[in-house]
Amino acid sequence: MKKVTILFFFFYVTFQLTAQVQGTVTNSKNESLPYVSIYIENTNTGTTTNEQGLYELPVTKNGKNTIVFQYLGYQTIKKVIDIETFPYELNVSLQEENIELKEVVISSKENPANRIIRNTIDNRKKYLNKISGYTSDFYSKGIFRIKNAPEKIFGQKIGDLGGGLDSTRSGVIYLSETVSKISFKQPDLFKEQILASKVSGNDNGFSFNQASEVDFNFYKNTVDIEIKVISPIAAYAFNYYNYKLIGTFHEGKHLINKIEVIPKRKNDNVFTGIIYIVEDDWALYGLNLSLNGTQMGNPILDKLTLKHSYTYAEEEQYWPLISQLIGFKFGMLGINVDGQYTAAYSNYNFNPQFKEKDFNNEVLSFAENSNKKDSTFWNSTRPVILTAEETNDYKIKDSIQILKKSKKYLDSIDRKNNKFKIGDVLFGYNYKNSNKNSNLNFSSILSDINFNTVQGWNSAMKISYNISDKEKVTSFSAFTNFNYGLSDEKLRVDVSASYLFNGISKPYLQISGGKKISQFNENELISPLINSVSTLFFEENYAKFYDKSFAQILFSDELTNGIRLQSSLSYEKRSPLINTTNYVTLNDKQKVYTSNDPLNENNHGIPSFEEHSVYSFQTAASIRFGQKYSSYPNRKINTFSSEYPSLTLFYHQNFASSKDNYNFSEIGARIQQSFDIANKGSFSYNIKAGTFFEADDIAFIDYKHFNGNQTHVNMSSNYTNAFNLMPYYNFSTNKSYAEFHAEHNFKGYLLNKFPLINKLGFELVVGANSLITKDKKPYSEYSIGLNNLGIGKLRFLRLDYVKSYFNGISQNGLVFGLTF
Repeated sequence: MKKVTILFFFFYVTFQLTAQVQGTVTNSKNESLPYVSIYIENTNTGTTTNEQGLYELPVTKNGKNTIVFQYLGYQTIKKVIDIETFPYELNVSLQEENIELKEVVISSKENPANRIIRNTIDNRKKYLNKISGYTSDFYSKGIFRIKNAPEKIFGQKIGDLGGGLDSTRSGVIYLSETVSKISFKQPDLFKEQILASKVSGNDNGFSFNQASEVDFNFYKNTVDIEIKVISPIAAYAFNYYNYKLIGTFHEGKHLINKIEVIPKRKNDNVFTGIIYIVEDDWALYGLNLSLNGTQMGNPILDKLTLKHSYTYAEEEQYWPLISQLIGFKFGMLGINVDGQYTAAYSNYNFNPQFKEKDFNNEVLSFAENSNKKDSTFWNSTRPVILTAEETNDYKIKDSIQILKKSKKYLDSIDRKNNKFKIGDVLFGYNYKNSNKNSNLNFSSILSDINFNTVQGWNSAMKISYNISDKEKVTSFSAFTNFNYGLSDEKLRVDVSASYLFNGISKPYLQISGGKKISQFNENELISPLINSVSTLFFEENYAKFYDKSFAQILFSDELTNGIRLQSSLSYEKRSPLINTTNYVTLNDKQKVYTSNDPLNENNHGIPSFEEHSVYSFQTAASIRFGQKYSSYPNRKINTFSSEYPSLTLFYHQNFASSKDNYNFSEIGARIQQSFDIANKGSFSYNIKAGTFFEADDIAFIDYKHFNGNQTHVNMSSNYTNAFNLMPYYNFSTNKSYAEFHAEHNFKGYLLNKFPLINKLGFELVVGANSLITKDKKPYSEYSIGLNNLGIGKLRFLRLDYVKSYFNGISQNGLVFGLTF
């Protein structure tokens, strides 16, 4: 306690020396008020109090100034001060709102709150489009705290989480600040330049709290917070909310209505809380709203709170946002985290002279040395001063960082962690050189034990090496895989090495080769685990294999923003394989294993094709229309737009085969997209098409194999990339083909409208898949399912009922899935 007091005193003295107008804001009970909006009247210069009610306001001129203090739930006050010298101390006490509620006639046909909301909805688009563009200064501070953190999760130590934990394993685990300049132009052009970024305990870090991530506009029909949440003033808000007028109060010449927002159905993606609306202007004055994890479709989240404060711009007759608070609580597996992001907007310019080149696909950039600013800069720049807790966290973690970056410390940690133990033979071993940022890993031989009818029981051991340069964003990695089958008594070894040249366009070169067992479908659709279970317990050995000896060189690079080209040249020698075991755990006398021939399940003991070799060239161009990106000093982060589809074009050429008729060419394309449909859920589609040339007698391996499913288990999170009941190889083709996949997840739009069912938190999903090939009749299937199944916060299951149609025959089945 004494240490905290000393730190606070030191902070307070420093604050006194650097502040201009500064002080404390309290209520009538002398309790500190956090996040009070404070600004100079008739200007865009402002700040907010911190969690302890302290503030400092940048005032550049002596003389008279009118300082405005605004806080939701309290009366706004104005203080006229005459500054002769700096710093100037101004402490204020705010009184609770003097709410007036005129007597409402019981027989009134309309709820008085509904009139206010209806007028606000009618003016929603006016305020959404009123300002053609603006620039603003932006400041944000984010803090995450953890309480009683466990030492281990699933037996794995989680460490001290950056050094912020006390003896009770509680404390700050993340603290960061951002200062930036933001620009906006209608209809939706947004750009942000980070001027300064600071992360506690990481002098090279870049903070996550950016203006683009917290651009929550309640004049839009939905507010995009992971999912689209219905705004209380949306065009269709009356379908989701009830309203209650709590009362009114005056803010200068404006009458403010305080209205309670009440969800009609608690599990809809809606808010609960209070909104403040300006009478006659029908604009938002402030809001204090919250929602829980069920409403967001994220059961890990306990609660999310949004607080907005707006001020009046006289000249524009507009109410811009001046402060925002995002509070949150979430937890799982004994980890409970809470925190908040505080944002302040100031120095608005509503008449910027933008040039055409000011806006492009770059939405975020960083000024030079933006993450190298010293304490002097931050003490003079941050509009929301630090609390004692935050000051202490910076001091402790910055000291720890100096220690943890020293060669002596890193070597000592490595010596401890690199010590070899007997158990590492079975469970894997990792050798790390922290100074060189390199890592050598031997995988566990127990973690990759599987079974198939070609190899029998088989295991793999992987050896990998990685070294990277974080400043240059380059990396080298090498990988070796040893795979041995007990039944076929064969050891297969393949190796690869790759190099990443930079973090901007991310060009990388990969060279690989060796011998490995491969499925006929190069997508390796049937996972070793699913195949092992299906084979051992149900005698369904769906996976079909061949031996591949190969050498390949691959190169990929982003040619320009949104267009990536990848090309490869390879040599392959393909050898057929046959079943070598009939071992089964649960024997069904009515069943026997099928052969390893994907075209003839009764072709036991006979190779399914002739051994051959072939050279192959493949190239693919991936085009992401409207791709936005963020430019960091040494890397580029792409943001995929849901407004436009992505297109992939590919070309495949086999040549110089040991069998002349195995040479062919293939071209194809894929277009896919996922997007939200207002408040009605999300829709996804995936369309693929292609055709072969001179491919009448090519090897079956080179046919187009479609992603079928006969195990009734889907381990992929992408349901638009595969069929649900289609046999794996029945529709393979060397002719023209086209496949269509579509799915719509209604989220809570439908099920939340039914009593009792809406308490379960399930999501209704419908889908359709279709395949058209030149040599077969069309295949189609339709599905209806439930997503977000589970108990409490553990909700990662999905169940679909599927019905398929082919050649006049209909089949149906259930498909179980895991969605993470």
